[in-house]
Amino acid sequence: MDLTTAGSAATATVSTSASASADAPLKVAVILASNREGRFAPVVADWFLARTDGHPAVVTDLIDVAGLDLPTVHSYRPAPEAQAALAAVASRLAAADAFVVITPEYNHSYPAPLKNLIDWHHVEWQAKPVAFVSYGGVSGGLRAVEHLRQVFAELHAVSIRDTVSFHNAGAQFDDEGRHRDPAGPDAAAKTVIDLLVWWGRALRDAKKVRPYGG
Repeated sequence: MDLTTAGSAATATVSTSASASADAPLKVAVILASNREGRFAPVVADWFLARTDGHPAVVTDLIDVAGLDLPTVHSYRPAPEAQAALAAVASRLAAADAFVVITPEYNHSYPAPLKNLIDWHHVEWQAKPVAFVSYGGVSGGLRAVEHLRQVFAELHAVSIRDTVSFHNAGAQFDDEGRHRDPAGPDAAAKTVIDLLVWWGRALRDAKKVRPYGG
């Protein structure tokens, strides 16, 4: 094999490898933001996860704040059991390429356990896209989403403009957790997922070329 042929083969190998990496499924952490007793959150989460199940470009990891048991007093030296809880969730957030936050609206904003999860971490959020699925009252949780956009911007994350929101969510689902409209907001969910995949891949690939240093 001459040098020209060898160089072409090497280039082809690199190009194929880069293409395979670019097309790798996006690791999406889906964050269930409510821990309220009798919460409606699992119904909305199940609905959304059904839209990602089997999606060729997405693999999900459900992170439920109700099961994290994170300390609520912030400290530079958390107790050993708190450190273990923090380390467990930090590794999952760090492994994610993108996030979907499923949040209700409490008093025109989002739940305290979600803010606690956010505030315990920093670099795990950076240079990654965040999408929102919200519910609650007549606003559909959109006021909570607007507050979250400001928080994630401070953490150097990229929020997806389009959202999925459920106004008066309890009336939209039956007792089995199925949306009463067979099509429902499927189009909105598809748009959000497609945008999340685009931004997630773009940012993931960009960080491979030049690591983020914000």
